[in-house]
Formats: sequence, structure tokens, C-alpha cells
Amino acid sequence: MSIRHRTIAQVASMEPFSYFGPGDLPVQQSFFQWVTHILSDPRWRALHFRAALGVTSAAAAVLLAGSALVVPAEKGAAGANITSYPKAIWWSIETATTVGYGDLYPVTAWGRVIASVTMLAGITTFGMVTAAIATWFVGRAQKEAHEVRTAVRRYAHEGEDAVSTELRMLHQRFDRVEQLLDRRSEH
Repeated sequence: MSIRHRTIAQVASMEPFSYFGPGDLPVQQSFFQWVTHILSDPRWRALHFRAALGVTSAAAAVLLAGSALVVPAEKGAAGANITSYPKAIWWSIETATTVGYGDLYPVTAWGRVIASVTMLAGITTFGMVTAAIATWFVGRAQKEAHEVRTAVRRYAHEGEDAVSTELRMLHQRFDRVEQLLDRRSEH
């Protein structure tokens, strides 16, 4: 949302611009402000994106490998229900996303070890993807907040100039009125 489309309430709810000194350098920062400043750095975002992509690729590999490994680990076990590769793929997806419907589950010790690795890979992946999305939102919000602070400062400065000019004109008028009153009192 651009500055022009913000309401007074939205601008008022932004963090106060008094925390920022000349040149938009933070004078006082909270931990959250410091973290958002670091996360908005393009170098960090590029690194973060590459890390999220790498973790997602690794998780996909773990899911496929887990699916391929769980079928032989469960083969021939009493009560085994992960008996084919398509079922194993479905099982690995629901395990990685921590949905766990309970329709498919490993019954052997090796199957449970594979399930544990699959769960950890899924949790890690979704955590990284969530962090990448949050970083993007924080970066956008910080940029918009900076635009609003800049606009508020500019409008405040323009308002101060207008008030100063108006006061100067009023003083001049009062001086003329005083001069007229002084002239009348002399006559």
C-alpha cells in the first residue's frame, strides 16, 4: 500500500518517527527493529532464499529416499500397511507435514527410524519455508514503514514552514496595528 492510500489512523499506528534521527539512522532500536533491519538486507534475503531452496531440495530427497527405504523395511512384517511405493510416498508426505492420518504407519524398528528422519526433515523444511515467507513480509512492511516515516517527516516539515510563515505574517500585521494605534494616540 502506498503512502497516499494510508489513512490518518494507519499513519498514527506506525512506530513513532521520533525514534529516528538525521538520515534515518535509528537512535534507539528494539530487538525486533534490529532483526527486521538485518533481514531486510538484500544479501541476507538472497542467502535466506538459497538456504530455503537447499533445505526444501534436501527434504524432497529425504522424502523420496524414505519412501524407497520404508517399503523394504516393512516388507513381510506382521501388520505392515506400507507395502508399495505409492503408499510409501503418501505416507512420507503425511508424515513430513505432521498430518499423520493414522492410515499408514511403520511397524518395524527400521521403519520407525525412517519415519523419525522423515518427520524431522518435514518440520525443518516447513520451518525454513515459513521463515523465508515471513522475511519477505517483514522486508516489505519495513520498506513501507520507512516510506511513511519519510512522508510524515516531510509533511511535518512543510507544516512547520507553513505555520512559521503564518506566524511571521501575523506578527507583521500586529506590528502595523500597533504602529497605527501609536500614531492615533500621538494625535
